[in-house]
Amino acid sequence: MQTESFKRKAQKILDSLPESATWDDLMYRIYVRQSIEAGMEDSDKGRTVDVGEVRKKFGLPK
Repeated sequence: MQTESFKRKAQKILDSLPESATWDDLMYRIYVRQSIEAGMEDSDKGRTVDVGEVRKKFGLPK
């Protein structure tokens, strides 16, 4: 299965915005999408930290 092209993904973001959208709205959506994809890639490659370890490191309750 071929992955969706970058241009198609960008077009979907544009199509989902209302007509009144601003450049800031577009940049925010791109940032969120990029952050989610980076997180998913990290997870797929095992580059994660257990939430218990994070809580312990910052002195948060379990």
